[in-house]
Amino acid sequence: MPLSGIKVLDLSRIISGPFCSMILADFGAEVIKVESPAGDATRVSMVFGEEGENPYFVGLNRNKRSLVLNLKKDRGKEVFRRLAKWADVLIENFRPGVMERLELGYKDLCKINPGLIYASISGFGLTGPYKDRPAFDFIAQALSGFMSLNGDENTPPLRCGLPISDNITGLYLAFGIMAALRRRDQTGKGQELTCALMDALMSCYSFASGAFFHTGELPPRTGNDHMAVSPYGVYEAADGPLAVAPSTAQTWVSLCKVLEREDLLEDPRFKTNALRRENRSQINRIVADIIKTKTRQEWMDLLNPVGVPAGPINNLREAFEDPQVRHQKMVMELPQPGGPVKAAGFALKMKDTPARVEMPSPQLGEHTRQVLSQMGYSEKEAEDMLKEGVVQDWDGLYDVDRLKAKG
Repeated sequence: MPLSGIKVLDLSRIISGPFCSMILADFGAEVIKVESPAGDATRVSMVFGEEGENPYFVGLNRNKRSLVLNLKKDRGKEVFRRLAKWADVLIENFRPGVMERLELGYKDLCKINPGLIYASISGFGLTGPYKDRPAFDFIAQALSGFMSLNGDENTPPLRCGLPISDNITGLYLAFGIMAALRRRDQTGKGQELTCALMDALMSCYSFASGAFFHTGELPPRTGNDHMAVSPYGVYEAADGPLAVAPSTAQTWVSLCKVLEREDLLEDPRFKTNALRRENRSQINRIVADIIKTKTRQEWMDLLNPVGVPAGPINNLREAFEDPQVRHQKMVMELPQPGGPVKAAGFALKMKDTPARVEMPSPQLGEHTRQVLSQMGYSEKEAEDMLKEGVVQDWDGLYDVDRLKAKG
């Protein structure tokens, strides 16, 4: 595995940090998930179903081990410092200042491990006027301007239905960790790195920010249309909605030929992309009237071979049953103790060293004794720490049932 031998301490919770460490674990990194006695909130929040493990948690925490450690106790901090001396990477997404107050910030830990890569996720950054604000994906989408681009001119701004800032931030951080490890190979030194949810979203605006910086005008909300290209969007075929994306001059020509409307190429309203944008409603009506005369499959058979991207608007059931999705193995089953749990597959395909599942997502504290032994603690020391509440091990119940029972 390409990341075999890389040791990661993951103190993060919810989505962004666990998504990052999941990527590292999938490619062979040894990830120890350090949890408080209450556990990661996703073990019990947004549970889909009444029994067993939460698939939300399972999907983000495969290939990791769980150590329950109380960092409010001095001995818990001592255990953590021993772990930090052993680790290559630390990931955390507490509010800025929390780790420093525990005396476990980068400046504290780099003294005992100069090669440590210390990766932090925040809502808005570790410094600045918003650093202490609570943040969630929804708030990052709002403040960053991301929501102002979603919807159409007749609707309020809309959030993306998925926690997009969490996932983009996790991806950025995984890349940053790889870059920092490469730099450490060159210099022997670790470093601190951070990524904020709002920054991650704002880095992805491409043509939207480009147009704004160039013109000073706010981009319009265009719904399923493209703010820079027309025609482009969702059209009703004879049997349902079809997405059509002729985003270049050549694909516009090809579209007109398939629609048997080559006269549109010479129409003064539509001769350039700028004119087509200006007359968006008119060109959309023309395209829509023709698209409704055939089924989606008929249009895909005509459009895709000539380079015009087109596809149906699938729901999740249709998407996960799609033959290309199945071919790409984007549905997999994770081998959990209570039975297999389905999850989305590995997006990144590496021919020689592919990602793989080596172990199920952990029960809360399942590996506490194992990790303590690995760090050199004796069985008696482990027992003493369990009695003192410094650490906690798994009590044999599924986490969701045990934590519900505890209230």
